[in-house]
Amino acid sequence: MPKALLIIDYTNDFVAAEGALTAGGPAQAIAPRLVALAEQFRAAGEFVYLPTDVHIPGDPYHPETKLFPPHNVRGTWGRELYGPLAPWYQQHQQEQNVTLFDKTRYSSFAGTPLDLWLRERRVDEVHLVGVCTDICVLHTAVDAYNLNYPLVVHQDAVATFTPGGQEWALNHFKTVLNAVLA
Repeated sequence: MPKALLIIDYTNDFVAAEGALTAGGPAQAIAPRLVALAEQFRAAGEFVYLPTDVHIPGDPYHPETKLFPPHNVRGTWGRELYGPLAPWYQQHQQEQNVTLFDKTRYSSFAGTPLDLWLRERRVDEVHLVGVCTDICVLHTAVDAYNLNYPLVVHQDAVATFTPGGQEWALNHFKTVLNAVLA
């Protein structure tokens, strides 16, 4: 059965040193592994999804407006894919098994067609990479778990703002969501 790799929110605003809400060095350090996994999945004919956060500055209806500075605004440098993932995506974006899509909540499943796509393609295992481990990766993992998808979290390809958040989330994936930590 097919597998899917979800590359969550790997954008300039979350990763680059000048990003509006950056996880900085830890997020930058995972770039080579993240791109290697993307290529491995793509080359094997598996699915690569890039759920990518998008916002409207000052949106009074979005809860993150009160929590975080403006980030991942459509059409800005901050929302562009970071580092080596950008040219990888440019090279493969026309392929059927590579899909970038908008998300407006922490979870890649909330308000998106992701679950439908995975079921149509009979995906039976979801692999997670990207940022932030204890926010968007975590909320995506919880929804995937609740939808009965077996999970693999590539611990060398996820990052967040603090070591404590990283450690807590990795433990939660394993002990509460029954995820395999690869």
